[in-house]
Amino acid sequence: MTTSEPVRPAAPRAREVQASVLAAFQLVEDAHYFGSDRRPRRVRARVRAERAVADRKLARDLHAS
Repeated sequence: MTTSEPVRPAAPRAREVQASVLAAFQLVEDAHYFGSDRRPRRVRARVRAERAVADRKLARDLHAS
């Protein structure tokens, strides 16, 4: 092979591609049914705000000490 010839891409085997697609699908399904404790957006926003307030309070208390 000379430098003027194009490099042929290494083609993945069909089984490897199929296995990775199935694994990705399984991860999505597992997260959907078992691991997703999805809460409404306003609840998530409130939790985030409460954490921010607690972090600021802790930072203020540590700085004052």
